[in-house]
Amino acid sequence: MLRLGLSDLEAVLAIARRASFRRAALDLGMSATALSNAVAKLEAELGVRLFNRTTRSVALTDAGRRFVDQVGPALQEIHGAMELAKGQQATPSGVLRINAFATAAREVLSPLILEYLRRYPEVHIDLVTEGRLVDVVADGFDLGVRIADLVPTDMIAVPLGRTLHYVVVGSPSYFATHPKPKFPGDLAGHRCIRVRLPNGALFRWPFDVRGETVHLDVTGPITLDEASLSRATVLEGLALGFFMEPDVRSDIDAGRLVTVLDDFAVRRPPICLYYPSRRNSSAALKAFIGLARELSGRPTG
Repeated sequence: MLRLGLSDLEAVLAIARRASFRRAALDLGMSATALSNAVAKLEAELGVRLFNRTTRSVALTDAGRRFVDQVGPALQEIHGAMELAKGQQATPSGVLRINAFATAAREVLSPLILEYLRRYPEVHIDLVTEGRLVDVVADGFDLGVRIADLVPTDMIAVPLGRTLHYVVVGSPSYFATHPKPKFPGDLAGHRCIRVRLPNGALFRWPFDVRGETVHLDVTGPITLDEASLSRATVLEGLALGFFMEPDVRSDIDAGRLVTVLDDFAVRRPPICLYYPSRRNSSAALKAFIGLARELSGRPTG
């Protein structure tokens, strides 16, 4: 008789989702060796191979794909039943998993997340930041934080902050030897940081020119894919950088960075918390949504 636990099924789904034993092991908080051994034991009990493994890749077998297609929805039902049971608790507790892009995480950390933890010390928040868009339900998150126009239409959204806008910045030392650009086209004569997006494409700097968004390919000495690295490079005076304003707000206020082309800044919709419509949410999730609505000044009903 097969004796499978939820952890065995979670392991298979995590590997299928991440296409990697190492990344799945990190998600599950265990070693890759332990995860590999657990899956090998499960395959032995089932009498079928679930994954084809090479030194470079992991892929589901046909049997594994059928297994995941059936187990995935069933496991979601089980978790739903567990959330229903937890929802009966008077005091919020347990774990809330939140997915956000880095700028949004920094914007909501102090006013929302840390305040929530002060109010509900029995809850543990697992905050994951990444640039790529994820399916929060399929990837096992309770909540997501994105710019409003990126929130899936089947999710409930709660605006959390003010409208965001982009800024072009340089250090005082850079502008000591380079004239400040007055129009977006002037950037052709400047050293700029090129930005690589999570999907591998190069980011084209957008500007609002007479009500229309114009995207420019800039040139410069370095290409980066992380905002903190771009910030460090700009602070050193090597090049101009393009950021969401919150990422460099403290540097601008302190005079370490200077904004240019402000009249052409592109504005984005506000940051939103979003979550799936569930009738049976846990007490921890309900409390988090309630606090988000409270702090945003929206009705909590």
